[in-house]
Amino acid sequence: MVDRIIEQAIAQRLTPIVEPLFSDYSYGFRPKRKAQQAVIKLLEYLNDGYTYIVDIDLEKFFDNVPQDKLMYLVHGIIDDGDTESLIHKYLKAGVMVQGRYEATEKGTPQGGNLSPLLSNIMLNELDKELEARGLHFVRYADDCIIAVGSSAAANRVMHTITKWIEKKLGLKVNMTKTKVTRPSNLKYLGFGFWKDREEWKARPHQDSVERFKRKLKNLTNRSWSTSMDDRIEKLNQVIRGWINYYRMGNMKTVLIRIDEHLRTRMRIVIWKQWKKSEKRFWGLRKLGAPEWMAKQSVGFGDQRLQRPQDYASSAKKSSQGEDFSAV
Repeated sequence: MVDRIIEQAIAQRLTPIVEPLFSDYSYGFRPKRKAQQAVIKLLEYLNDGYTYIVDIDLEKFFDNVPQDKLMYLVHGIIDDGDTESLIHKYLKAGVMVQGRYEATEKGTPQGGNLSPLLSNIMLNELDKELEARGLHFVRYADDCIIAVGSSAAANRVMHTITKWIEKKLGLKVNMTKTKVTRPSNLKYLGFGFWKDREEWKARPHQDSVERFKRKLKNLTNRSWSTSMDDRIEKLNQVIRGWINYYRMGNMKTVLIRIDEHLRTRMRIVIWKQWKKSEKRFWGLRKLGAPEWMAKQSVGFGDQRLQRPQDYASSAKKSSQGEDFSAV
C-alpha cells in the first residue's frame, strides 16, 4: 500500500511536467483524453483519403522496455536525483512469481500507478519521430496506427519505422502481427470500420460484440444461484459500460438482436425460478395470459419457453379474443 501511495505521488508530480511535451496524437493514460478521441482522429484520416493502414504491434511492450533508455529519458525531463532514484528502485523492485522472487532487469511493472506515465515518456520518442516525418498517426499506449495514401508508402513506412523502433528505442516489433491493412479489416481499440456511400464510420468490432455476448450469457446462466435483483444490477453495469464505450459507433442493429436474445434468456431464468406449475400458472395469469393459455404453458420445459409472438397462431385458433403481455 505504501508503495502504491509513493508511485501515485510521483505520477501526480510528474504529470503536469511531462504533459506539455507529449504529442497531440497520443491519447492513452492522459488527462482529459480517451480511446474514442483516437478513433475519431483516425476517422478523419480515413475520410481525407489516407486509407492504407500500418498497424504497429510492439511485442510485450511493458515487459521489454529497456530500463537504462527509459531512465535516460526521465533524467532529460526532470533532472532530479532523488525522484530518479525512487523511479529506478521502483523499476528494479522485482516481482513474485508463484511465491518466488524474480528480478526485473527490463520492463515496467504492469498495473502500477507509474507504469502508464513511464510508457508514454518512452513512446513519446516514437511520436516525435512520426511527427518529424510528417506522418498521420494515432497512438493509445502501445497501440500505434499510421495512415498513409498508398500501398507502396505503407510498406515503406512499416519497414523503416520498424527498424527505427528496434534501433533507437531498443524495443521489439512483433512482425507476425505488424501489418499493412485496409480500414475494413482493421480492429483498433475495440472498433471496426466501414464505409457507407459518403464516408468511413466506426462501429463495435465483431470480436467486441462476441465478447459482450459471452458476458451477457454468463450473467443469464440459469444455473447461477442469485437473486433476480442482483442479476439485473450486474447486467445493467455491463450493458451501460459497453454502450457508453461504443456509443460513438453505429450499433443499433447489433443491439436490437442482442436485446431480443437477452430478453428470451431472462424469460427462461424467470421460468426456472417459478419451478412449480402452480407458480407458473399464477405468474402467467398475473401478466395477463388467458387461463387456457396459462394452463397449456405451465408444463413447458426451460428450452421450450415461447415468446409472445409465438402464441399468435394459437390465440387465433382459440377465438378467445384476449391479449398476452410478455415477461
